Amino acid sequence: MTVRVECLVTSGEFTLDGGTWDVDNNVWLVGDDHEVVVIDAAHDADAIAAAVGDRRLTAIVCTHAHNDHIAAAPALAARTGAPVHLHAADRPLWKHTHPEREPDADLTDGQVVRVAGVPLTVLHTPGHTPGGICLYAPDLESVFTGDTLFAGGPGATGRSYSHFPTLVDSIRDRLLSLPSGTVVRTGHGETTTIGAEAPHLNAWIARGH
Repeated sequence: MTVRVECLVTSGEFTLDGGTWDVDNNVWLVGDDHEVVVIDAAHDADAIAAAVGDRRLTAIVCTHAHNDHIAAAPALAARTGAPVHLHAADRPLWKHTHPEREPDADLTDGQVVRVAGVPLTVLHTPGHTPGGICLYAPDLESVFTGDTLFAGGPGATGRSYSHFPTLVDSIRDRLLSLPSGTVVRTGHGETTTIGAEAPHLNAWIARGH
């Protein structure tokens, strides 16, 4: 059965450092007709569960622990039995949203999450948050970047737990080395490609960020 990538957009609020913003999030589902992985269970567990349907949800992978990307993770896990995966460096941030419930497993750099026979490799890309990760799926010519990289540039770094030079280093070292045709499937907004982002990112890096 062919593995496919689906995108569900959910809406809610991002809250940090005393501020709240309305946001639309991309929830990515990767799998076939039998099993699927959810990348970033944002806002609405019912809508995500409906998108999963009768498929087996094998994992809920969090690209980072900002509340808008993890709000629905515990509820989705409770109704499906799927484990929640998060990089350990983002556990302090996770506790801001879910103090009563820990993630089920720690993601590590180089770890491979498999769904329907397709490998998704964890790339630790700190900067937007300390435990931010991307998932690289060469078989799907895709990388799921959360808030590390968007169409038009890096993610935001103006709030707690973020560090701009670290984010730029992560993008340079971990993402710009991917094939130029790799589709960048972001946490918010439109997709792009590594090739489309590389010229202005390289110019930015050359100027010393």
